[in-house]
Amino acid sequence: MNCENFAAGERLVSPAYVRLGCEARRSHEHLIQHLLEKGKCPEDGWDESTIELFLHELAIMDSNNFLGSCGVGEREGRVASGLVARRHYRFIHGIGRSGDVAAEQPKAAGSSLLNKIANLLVLDIVRLAGVRSVADCFVVPVATGMSLTLCFLTLRHKRPKAKYIIWPRIDQKSSFKSMITAGFEPVVVENVLEGDEIRTDLKEVEAKIKELGADNILCVHSTTSCFAPRVPDRLEELAVICANYDIPHIVNNAYGVQSSKCMHLIQQGARVGRIDAFVQSLDKNFMVPVGGAIIAGFGGSFIQEISKMYPGRASISPALDIVITLLSLGSNGYKKLLKDRKEIFLYLSTELKKLSELHNERLLDTSHNPISLAMSLKTLDENSDKTVTQLGSMLFTRQVSGARVVPQGILQTMSGYTFKGFSSHASNYPCAYLNASSAIGMKKQDVELFIKRLDKCLKSVRKEKSKENGGDSAVDNCNITEDVNIQEMALNLDNAVVLDECKEVYS
Repeated sequence: MNCENFAAGERLVSPAYVRLGCEARRSHEHLIQHLLEKGKCPEDGWDESTIELFLHELAIMDSNNFLGSCGVGEREGRVASGLVARRHYRFIHGIGRSGDVAAEQPKAAGSSLLNKIANLLVLDIVRLAGVRSVADCFVVPVATGMSLTLCFLTLRHKRPKAKYIIWPRIDQKSSFKSMITAGFEPVVVENVLEGDEIRTDLKEVEAKIKELGADNILCVHSTTSCFAPRVPDRLEELAVICANYDIPHIVNNAYGVQSSKCMHLIQQGARVGRIDAFVQSLDKNFMVPVGGAIIAGFGGSFIQEISKMYPGRASISPALDIVITLLSLGSNGYKKLLKDRKEIFLYLSTELKKLSELHNERLLDTSHNPISLAMSLKTLDENSDKTVTQLGSMLFTRQVSGARVVPQGILQTMSGYTFKGFSSHASNYPCAYLNASSAIGMKKQDVELFIKRLDKCLKSVRKEKSKENGGDSAVDNCNITEDVNIQEMALNLDNAVVLDECKEVYS
């Protein structure tokens, strides 16, 4: 309510009480005013009532929520279901216009303002996370792979002769398909093995540039966040190479915002060389639903050109989700999440190292990877690839998600390109291994439960191995696979002790 409405209310309720309510309202409005004036993430998170008040105030600025609105066009914000309308806080028009996804909409001042605020908030957080010199960014309503494609398509207009993209190999399908979808030919640069780590082959990158000719190369497409034993690309060196040969440089920073090391690499790369844009996922870094990304850069008009390349209007959902999330957390809340993630990474590393040694394996030395860890599976790999993949199945059926079991020698063909040793980022990595990552929002309890279940799955796999070698104990015969019903097995064996032991293996 405005001041006139509060004054009118004093004729119906005690003026002292109304003034208290007016002051309470002003405290909410002061937070909103500060946000609009400063354009930065508040230090302390807002309560839900302030966020909802803010969203409702913005929504009534959109034409579909005007009282007495008379829409006679094909796109007037009509929604058949009230549930759908409430789910989106009645922001129905989306964002952008047909010529620019960042442009204002005449029919949707509230939605346009929300989108501008989303871009300001994420810009502030990207700087807070370590890329201090970032100049511009925007929330794009597609995930990381399509956002990379959008970057490549924008570069096409700057480099019409170019047909190749130099790509240090990273075995992640959307990264590869982003180049194919944009109509370019990926030039796969195999990585080199340094100790346990898979690292960028800088000499081969430069050799490919000389072989193909700089004018024929659209860009170098590098990666920060990745699964161990792959480690982030040598971004500083790649940025210098790109600057020397005047070649654009696009960085896939998918879940790197949560890592100070990944963000430092980007900051340093831009300082000493060339980085045109870096792309990161909303869901992986900010714990919102899948469907959005941030495209960011260091000045010039390139980021604006990318937003103008997006055809048509777009969903407001990713922008709405990130605004709600960052206003809830505040910058202090997000910094705490970053700090907690680092601590959980150290804890996961310690516990996984202990477990690997217990099973005659080892935690691979991948110190340059700040998010992902890898544990060797040599003792299982000696048996067969089937044993390794069985471990992955067992973990999945025990509701352990995110852990990846990678056998040796997998062949994968995509768009006519065949990758040997797919998922391991190298053609001949020396052993099978298991991945686990410490991502933002992960808890200590998650680590403890994962280690407990992994331990029991490893024991179960070895028991089956023992059984194949002639073991015949009741527990050996109780091997747990994804297709076995524990209760029925125990009843068939008519042994209550076995049932208890089977449950213990499963739990």
